[in-house]
Amino acid sequence: MKPVRVLIHGASGRMGRALIRLAMGDASLQVVAVSSRIVIAGLPDGLWSATSALAETPQFDVAIDFSLPAGLAEVLSLCRSRGVALVSGTTGLSAADHAALNAASDDIPLLWAANFSLGVAVLRGLVERAAAALPDWDVDLIELHHTRKVDAPSGTALVLGAAVAQGRGSEPSYHSLRAGDAVGEHSVQFSGHGERLELIHRAYDRDVFARGALFAACWLAIQPSGMYGLDDALRARLPAI
Repeated sequence: MKPVRVLIHGASGRMGRALIRLAMGDASLQVVAVSSRIVIAGLPDGLWSATSALAETPQFDVAIDFSLPAGLAEVLSLCRSRGVALVSGTTGLSAADHAALNAASDDIPLLWAANFSLGVAVLRGLVERAAAALPDWDVDLIELHHTRKVDAPSGTALVLGAAVAQGRGSEPSYHSLRAGDAVGEHSVQFSGHGERLELIHRAYDRDVFARGALFAACWLAIQPSGMYGLDDALRARLPAI
């Protein structure tokens, strides 16, 4: 079976570098190109790299985008013009950005997630079920990230908050903390009379997100056009989820 050909967009960031490192060690994947705003040192010989001229990218089966909102439009346009899949983990997107993603999903398979941890994907379902079962309890969502993270609440917190709203019709109270080099921690607390339920996910390194994105990319590359979530990829592997 031929490996899935991958373009990594936003390759100079921490996630981009993790994606390159892990994908290079995965026989089911072939990184054919990377792109970033700056020149990346130390890339393997023969790997196509660009800080511009994205349209000249070699043929690929799926793009993985961990860039900035301003950089998403270009890679989205490229994937749409070539009819290939796009996995994006870029956060801080506007309503217009999400509308553009939804429109493009008419033509290509597209998967966007605020968090590519498989554990968080499972947590989202648990949060929705708990919210539906405890509609009268107070719900607080506390998230902790490193001091360089700009958006607050985090994209993952908003996704979990949407799960609360889907389960009970109202969103939780959000509490955002920025401290040190914390990778990411999300706690959803349901408080009733005399008892409290806490659902917590902690990430200890960024490789968990990169592994999830690569897992999603392998799955998405052979799907028909449409908008997908990480839950869809998980269910294909584990139907009980």
